[in-house]
Amino acid sequence: MLISCDNSSLVIDKLCDEAGEEDTAVMCFYFDFAARNEQSPVNMLGSLLRQLVSGLEGIPEAVVQGFQKQKRGIGGRGLQVSGILKMLQTVTATKRMFICVDALDECVPEHRMTILESLRRILQGAPNARIFLTGRPTGAE
Repeated sequence: MLISCDNSSLVIDKLCDEAGEEDTAVMCFYFDFAARNEQSPVNMLGSLLRQLVSGLEGIPEAVVQGFQKQKRGIGGRGLQVSGILKMLQTVTATKRMFICVDALDECVPEHRMTILESLRRILQGAPNARIFLTGRPTGAE
């Protein structure tokens, strides 16, 4: 279910307020039309991973190893979607969390399926995860 964008910040604020009382992570990503070219699947998933890890007491070994492995790659090519997903799945497997993705309609159309598939894969491995998506109708329905 998609909720209109003007109500999304209220929901995210409520989730963040309640997360402080429980052992729950809330990660948010806001798509912005003006930053479309910079908001790739790698940047979006990397942002979620950064938010999740910053709320932990220490960086999980799987995340450290994932970064080191990518750094050793040819020319230190940087993280790829699959690598970030593995790290996210490792950390999220036992943690209660909410992933909020706002204004999905502002995402470059070519990236939407990769992002939605990545979120689906996170849900498959994280029984305590919930995803909150917002966006306006694109007319493609």
